[in-house]
Amino acid sequence: MQKKAIILLSGGLDSITVLAYAKQQDYQCYALSFDYGQRHNAELKAAKQIAERYQVAEHKIINLGLAAIGGSALTDEHIAVPTSPQEGIPVTYVPARNTIFLSFALGWAEVLHAHDIFIGVNAVDYSGYPDCRPEFIQAFQQLANLATKVGVEGENTKIHTPLINLSKADIIKLGLALGVDYQDTVSCYAADKDGRACGQCDACRLRAAGFEGVGVADPTRYC
Repeated sequence: MQKKAIILLSGGLDSITVLAYAKQQDYQCYALSFDYGQRHNAELKAAKQIAERYQVAEHKIINLGLAAIGGSALTDEHIAVPTSPQEGIPVTYVPARNTIFLSFALGWAEVLHAHDIFIGVNAVDYSGYPDCRPEFIQAFQQLANLATKVGVEGENTKIHTPLINLSKADIIKLGLALGVDYQDTVSCYAADKDGRACGQCDACRLRAAGFEGVGVADPTRYC
């Protein structure tokens, strides 16, 4: 029987690569996206298109009210998205976001009797978010198997992070080898309603540098 896996799907470059990788590994994929109060819904539109293109078994979009607590340039309109590199953890960090996302994925995995969760976190070319580090994934892995019925009964859930040690260029190389079309993905922190990127935020800079490093034209649509 084909193994089931939950794929956290944002609609961006990393998450489509992870989905393509999981499909190549012959998992039956269930995609999970979040409307968490982010500045734009263009990435969710992209996630829907990607889920349809890859014919996932099911795609859920969970509504979360993270804008109610704010604290991030991605959820609070009073905090500007920075257009130059920042020292330390940038204001685009969303408090506890990956912990929350993985918790929902863990719950759905238990319902589906799936034992694998894929997330596109990266600890090389990233913005310094604490919940993208291997230490965080290891800690959540331990939590997952302590806090669930399946874990207590000895059927552990595995958190897969196939991109965690790759540069952005290497992620793009992997995706291209898997046949990924990055044209409709949205990575920008301040994309417009049509998904066109600002070209100035941290996510845009990392993405552009990745394509430059591979020597492939960047298909990103800019404002």
